[in-house]
Amino acid sequence: MDINQLISIIKIKLSEKIKIENINIEDKSFLHKNHKSNEKGKFHLKISIESKELNKIGKLESNRIIHKIMNEEIKLYIHSLQILIH
Repeated sequence: MDINQLISIIKIKLSEKIKIENINIEDKSFLHKNHKSNEKGKFHLKISIESKELNKIGKLESNRIIHKIMNEEIKLYIHSLQILIH
């Protein structure tokens, strides 16, 4: 899977389950290119979500919800995930 497909899938899945005002997903894989643990075909993503719904329930629970929604993508395509909720 290429990065654009992955970003598209993540945006759709999160938007279907969470009320999101704005979402931005960045590929940060280049920052980890020479790390020993870097795996080919796995990406390092930074997700910035603007969501009143997630802000109401707190950071830890919000992260759990996001991880649950993206479970398959995390297992198959994501090595590192940074989540920022505004």
